[in-house]
Amino acid sequence: MLETEVLLTALLLILAAGASMVAFVPSRKIHLLRGTALFFTTLTFLCSLLLVSHFDSEIDTMQFVQDISWFDVGGLHVRYHVGIDGISLFLVILTTFLVPVAVLASWSIEEKVKSYMFFMLLLEVGMIGVFISLDLILFYVFWEVMLVPMYFLIGVWGGERRIYAAVKFFIYTMAGSLLMLAAIISLYFFNEAQNFDLVEITQKLSSGEIVLSPLAERLLFLAFFLAFAVKVPLFPFHTWLPDAHVEAPTAGSVLLAGILLKMGIYGLLRFCLPMFPAVSVQLAPAISLLAIIGIIYGALVAMVQPDIKKLVAYSSISHLGFVVLGIFAFNFQSIEGATYQMLNHGVSTGALFLLVGMIYDRRHTHLIEDFGGLAHVMPCYAAFFMVIALSSIGLPGLNGFVGEFLILQGTFLENAGRAAFAASGIVLSAVYMLWMYQRVFMGTLQNEKNLALPDLNWREILILVPIVILALWMGLYSSTFLRKMDTSVQKVVDRIEHVREPQIYRVEYSGH
Repeated sequence: MLETEVLLTALLLILAAGASMVAFVPSRKIHLLRGTALFFTTLTFLCSLLLVSHFDSEIDTMQFVQDISWFDVGGLHVRYHVGIDGISLFLVILTTFLVPVAVLASWSIEEKVKSYMFFMLLLEVGMIGVFISLDLILFYVFWEVMLVPMYFLIGVWGGERRIYAAVKFFIYTMAGSLLMLAAIISLYFFNEAQNFDLVEITQKLSSGEIVLSPLAERLLFLAFFLAFAVKVPLFPFHTWLPDAHVEAPTAGSVLLAGILLKMGIYGLLRFCLPMFPAVSVQLAPAISLLAIIGIIYGALVAMVQPDIKKLVAYSSISHLGFVVLGIFAFNFQSIEGATYQMLNHGVSTGALFLLVGMIYDRRHTHLIEDFGGLAHVMPCYAAFFMVIALSSIGLPGLNGFVGEFLILQGTFLENAGRAAFAASGIVLSAVYMLWMYQRVFMGTLQNEKNLALPDLNWREILILVPIVILALWMGLYSSTFLRKMDTSVQKVVDRIEHVREPQIYRVEYSGH
């Protein structure tokens, strides 16, 4: 019989074994280094699918739990406590899916391949660890572990301004992390059991066993919120993102947009709302306003970008503002839509960065003015780009539509004005994405350098086909994902409803 409680640890151990093997492979054996990294990341993805098959969507508690003592020194009781629920399940799957795709997209990396692949494996350890940690110190350790490899991926293999972008990314994230650490230490002393157990602390806050003063609760909320708002990034904490995206190598941009930004959203759902529901409700109008500003600002700035990669980066600010707005509408549809839209954004925007990277490998430029009429010489590439662009703007039948619809529905039930402003962001996203597509792919070929561009090769098609299939699956059969989230999302909603007037809006969504 399969010991399901060790599945999460097994994912980390597989990646650790892969990193160890990469460390011992000679630097000159580039193909072996690539193959080793691809093998271990693919094996991790296949093993992670066992989580889906063994996950019980009817249970509202954590599953695949493993809880053992890590260290107990000087009264600090820190445990290796891991587990997932319906909210974190598919974030783990998204991580294990995108990393082998990112490794396969890194075949153009020729310098320091050994270090590059080692950091990719270490980055995946940190990302998975963040989503499965149920001990606050363990969560913080993985949060910081993830920061180091991404810093090096940007700083070593990035563009011309890579050092500036890497340092800016590191400083912004570290500043938020220190605030979160202060809040974690404070919660330790508020908890009479003197431990860092997230589940236990959340239950005690809910039952009243841990009582916080209004000031303490607000300060703790703000410390966690600022750390997560920087990571999202929520306006006005977003300024590090365009630089990091533009300067990062293709795989770095894919994982930054696809996974790392979701850690901020995940933190809001896992920490801020369940532990501090009263403050969440009090500050919801202000946070919703920031989200709406981010939606419109991100879309307007994306519209005037001359650089394709920077356009996609600003689109993330707009789309993730949409997700934050859904979370702080506090009803079942909006929070489930926000949770689903995290996955949709990871798939669509990750694919957009892959596509931008593919054309950069051929022309070494991201500027829109350097292209035009590419559909004539790269029809296969143009077709894939169109499908992903349409999924990004939420075309019905593709993955982006369902999440946006649920967020809009839930936000409208909470506040019709907020929903109206959010809807304008969807219109603007169609404008900047389709206008960019028209300038890059339509019309006549005007730049002679584009006349001999090769279309997609077998490796690039192998990368894109699974993503397109997933985008269609998530758009047409969303119930595959939504039903496993229902119980966990409802638990978050119930926690919020305890401190609000009892008015729960819930409409079942079939997913077809």
